[in-house]
Amino acid sequence: MRHFFVAAALLVSFAAQAQVKVDDPWVRATVAPQKATGAFMQLTSAKAVKVVAAASPVAGMVEIHEMKMDDGVMKMRAVDALPLPAGQAVALKPGSYHVMLMGLKAPIKAGEIVPLTLTVEGEDGKRTAVEIKAEARAGTAGH
Repeated sequence: MRHFFVAAALLVSFAAQAQVKVDDPWVRATVAPQKATGAFMQLTSAKAVKVVAAASPVAGMVEIHEMKMDDGVMKMRAVDALPLPAGQAVALKPGSYHVMLMGLKAPIKAGEIVPLTLTVEGEDGKRTAVEIKAEARAGTAGH
């Protein structure tokens, strides 16, 4: 009976993760002195949820950021949450929303795989982790 409950818990966890689809995840490769970079992808959720946190073992701090024009000046700021409306793709891309990796522990070389974890919260307040493997790309790849 115990095995049934463990299997059921795993299925619920996988089902929650399956609610958020991640397409084309990538991270901008860095150069030697650089201590920060961005991660980009497209997220689509079956249900209305929001991304409330991000983490990666390659960085000391990871945040969801937004870039937007403010009085003719492009500004970047952290956001508390990134809404993912049900069934609508949300693009995290250069010059817009993105995942900011700061305090990098080592340079990120093109071709490396960078693990990321997004924490997603549903309308019921339940949180699930979405595990992502993002390939590092040189320069302006992905524009």
